Amino acid sequence: MAVALVGLPGAGKSAVGRRLGVRLDLPFVDTDHVIEQRIGCSIRDYFDREGETAFRDLEESVIADLAANAHGVLATGGGAVLRAANRKQLRDHFHVIYLRSSPEDLFRRLRHDVKRPLLQVADPLGRLRELHDARDLLYRETAHDVVDTGRPSIAMLVNIIVMQLELAGIVAPGSRPEEPTP
Repeated sequence: MAVALVGLPGAGKSAVGRRLGVRLDLPFVDTDHVIEQRIGCSIRDYFDREGETAFRDLEESVIADLAANAHGVLATGGGAVLRAANRKQLRDHFHVIYLRSSPEDLFRRLRHDVKRPLLQVADPLGRLRELHDARDLLYRETAHDVVDTGRPSIAMLVNIIVMQLELAGIVAPGSRPEEPTP
């Protein structure tokens, strides 16, 4: 089984993906971590040094490699859907879930984050609105299911995703519900 999560930066792809992997007893892979292992530095440093095009080339290569042996839960970078090749690889080899968040919710979560290169601008909320406007259709085109993140807990989002996977016939019905965290 292979599930991929797409969405804007801060939508919860890594946090939800990690918990979903545990819940379904599947390996979890974050494309950003794979990229950082390949390049030996942070994405932000690579982005600053080499530029966005070089980063997107590398991201496309990593997604193609992961799609060739698709298994587990994959969290993608927020811009992974910008390239048609990535959208096709994800849609063809994974059950894709779009974690949809409003720019305002994302801004509340990310306003102190200094690791995301695309948000290091004078008006991060404006930037998130631009990213949402530019990418929402691409996420929808790539995804098999859309889950609105709003304000639910990670545990609740995992339960919603498992229900979606059950409805799609990807997961056997009656998978154990996640234990609430204390």
